[in-house]
Amino acid sequence: MQFEFKTSGTCSQRIFFEIEDNKVKNVQFMGGCNGNLKGIGALVEGMDIDLVIDRLEGTTCGMKNTSCPDQLAKALKKAKEV
Repeated sequence: MQFEFKTSGTCSQRIFFEIEDNKVKNVQFMGGCNGNLKGIGALVEGMDIDLVIDRLEGTTCGMKNTSCPDQLAKALKKAKEV
């Protein structure tokens, strides 16, 4: 199933991803630090959704209380509700 999530408090504006058999697939960020976000997408590819949430949730960026990885965790939690 494909998802789109509007981020808040980060340089990236949206996250696109798929969930298949409880695994994270095809993560793409719109905006933000291109190389770092491609890296995050590659690292979480095929991982269990709960493991990704556990590892990324609460990550901050500088003085912000969130980050692109934290926003991905929020997006995945919301996707689990569907």
